[in-house]
Amino acid sequence: MAEIAIAFDVANLEQAIELDERLGEGPEYAKVGLELFTAAGPDAVRALKERGRRVFLDLKLHDIPNTVRGAAASAAQLGADLLTVHAMGGAAMVAAAVEGVRQAEGQTKVLAVTLLTSLDAYNLPPGFENPLWPEIVIARLLELAERAGAAGIVCAAGDLQGVRMMRRGKPFFAVTPGIRPAGMDRGDQQRVSTVADAVAQGSSLLVLGRAVTSALDPRAALEAARLECAEATAARQP
Repeated sequence: MAEIAIAFDVANLEQAIELDERLGEGPEYAKVGLELFTAAGPDAVRALKERGRRVFLDLKLHDIPNTVRGAAASAAQLGADLLTVHAMGGAAMVAAAVEGVRQAEGQTKVLAVTLLTSLDAYNLPPGFENPLWPEIVIARLLELAERAGAAGIVCAAGDLQGVRMMRRGKPFFAVTPGIRPAGMDRGDQQRVSTVADAVAQGSSLLVLGRAVTSALDPRAALEAARLECAEATAARQP
């Protein structure tokens, strides 16, 4: 069954703890991204781990291999369960992150970010073919990431069907951000999906942010997402 991660995109540690309390107990990952980590640093990871959350440390590391190796080792020592790096950093950089975790004797799984969901085929940076077929790029970055030892990739749910076709059924772990309930505004993201669509496409971990955290009742919104996820999973069973 696909799992859920909640984006703790808040301004400080106090707000993160308040959000965790409002969500209530559950198996969901807490995704600590750049906003919270810049404000609270390692304390954000420690506090959420102490509260029983698995932590998805979404720092999207992108630097020379030696620097990324050290950062990944530090993340592993903190106890982060998942850590993101940019696949565009190249195989050596992704491999360095995996090596950093190993050297720290940690259990952190490294995930490679492919194309940000804020991009689409027509607004990519210079140097990319325009228009670009995301599925082709993502499939190639997935192959690069797996060879380097990454546990999976991060991509838009809508790209998964094309990537799986190119993989000819070979399984892979996929984290999909930009997940929204049907009819909700997409905000600053271009390639978004509903919970049910993401599960149907084969997402392994669905990242929900404002759809839950900005709701009047985050716990109720999360419960609705859990139900939608479970129903979509059941519908996929043969």
